Amino acid sequence: MPAPFDEIEIGQVVSLGVTPVDPRGTESFCSHFAPSWDVSRGAPDALVYALWARLDLEAAFKWPQTKRLGVDALRWMRNPPVGELLRGRMTVLAKDPVGEDKGVVIAQHDLLDEAGRLVFSCLTRSVFACKGRLPN
Repeated sequence: MPAPFDEIEIGQVVSLGVTPVDPRGTESFCSHFAPSWDVSRGAPDALVYALWARLDLEAAFKWPQTKRLGVDALRWMRNPPVGELLRGRMTVLAKDPVGEDKGVVIAQHDLLDEAGRLVFSCLTRSVFACKGRLPN
């Protein structure tokens, strides 16, 4: 990836990059959005989602993805500690053409900790342009 819809393969795994659970960012996030959260418990679920969303947005910006249709089946497995480095990945589960110029890709997104344990996962549905129909 990035690849147009017609070149995406089911089972394909794509790196979304890495992001730390930054101490200053965590403190700031908690003071604004989760004031009752004890940071010693790790990053709150909403921050874990925000970290994934940032990785996803930065990766998708480089792809021929034209629209995100949905984010479903959100699962939080653990709250990573401050300082942990999280790794994002996307696995293509299915794809369905929509006309001649685009298609829908269904994918599972995972955030893994440094030990490779699942921290967060979700399913997404996104529209990708076909080869030859990519926006300029």
